[in-house]
Amino acid sequence: MDVHEYQAKELLAGFGVAVPKGAVAFSPDQAVYAATELGGSFWAVKAQIHAGARGKAGGIKLCRTYNEVRDAAKDLLGKRLVTLQTGPEGKPVQRVYIETADPFERELYLGYVLDRKAERVRVIASQRGGMDIEEIAANEPEALIQVVVEPAVGLQQFQAREIAFQLGLNIRQVSAAVKTIMNAYRAFRDCDGTMLEINPLVVTKDDRVLALDAKMSFDDNAMFRRRNIADMHDPSQGDPREAQAAEHNLSYIGLEGEIGCIVNGAGLAMATMDMIKHAGGEPANFLDVGGGASPDRVATAFRLVLSDRNVKAILVNIFAGINRCDWVAQGVIQAAREVKIDVPLIVRLAGTNVEAGQKILAESGLDLITADSLSDAAAKAVQACAAAKNAN
Repeated sequence: MDVHEYQAKELLAGFGVAVPKGAVAFSPDQAVYAATELGGSFWAVKAQIHAGARGKAGGIKLCRTYNEVRDAAKDLLGKRLVTLQTGPEGKPVQRVYIETADPFERELYLGYVLDRKAERVRVIASQRGGMDIEEIAANEPEALIQVVVEPAVGLQQFQAREIAFQLGLNIRQVSAAVKTIMNAYRAFRDCDGTMLEINPLVVTKDDRVLALDAKMSFDDNAMFRRRNIADMHDPSQGDPREAQAAEHNLSYIGLEGEIGCIVNGAGLAMATMDMIKHAGGEPANFLDVGGGASPDRVATAFRLVLSDRNVKAILVNIFAGINRCDWVAQGVIQAAREVKIDVPLIVRLAGTNVEAGQKILAESGLDLITADSLSDAAAKAVQACAAAKNAN
């Protein structure tokens, strides 16, 4: 789960990380009011979306008057901001963050990531702040400072001091940086974070160290115990189909292919997508209907898949363990009759009572294609997709 910049800064500030003064606004008038409340004579108006590279896309505007603040907010609110990380469809801007734009001397990079391969938290820092970490890693890998945290003891003060000195800070700045590094780690750890990126982390003329920007992602599976963070979720920033799937306890991730997938079990769903690619096709989604393929769940799955206009064929791949294939076949038939399916439908069943399930499908009178194996199903799905494209 991702949160907006202002929400990440609110969490960081709660753990003692220094951040510039700011306020969120949902209209141009609110933006002007926020600027007057913050004081000063120089503000940044930032579009709030779940993506980086906003500055390069015009999503951050510096203003010196209240009229400029109003115009900047008016220009950003209601538009879809397209950045290098959003894809061509962009993300909607429904709120802006007004922040005091104090001058600074240096831009640094500080990040925390859950390294699943090492099963450790990895701290990454660099003197090349303000750049994408991927760009730094590709062009100047030697500029990256990396520390792997031992989970039994957590990040230690001496490790934070080593990072601060390698960032080229002076004695006064090191003290502030160590505090920031340690407190940011506590925020990452205690909030069940999977990623925290402060880019840039700036050093001011009076030796303060501030988180000028912040991005945080969290473990979805831990949100039941982090209700304050779960309440920060902004559904407008995600795929509406994924939000709809979550309401029905379905796991759905939209992709860019043309073959819709309805599968029970995450592992089988991934194997199905792999087999489709192996057969020369492209999956349009990952969709796990879970252990029970009831008619209602399958019907909802059909609607989700068909809401993608790129889908040219649907592959249903069900392995019946606790369930039975005859029950699953009846559910698929009922769902297919409830939902208007205007693309080829390929169904592959395996497991308990598979013969009975295949007989029910054969006698259903529905225009569907059956398959005996996963490879056979994938090949038939790719063929059906190609035929559908040629017919159009």
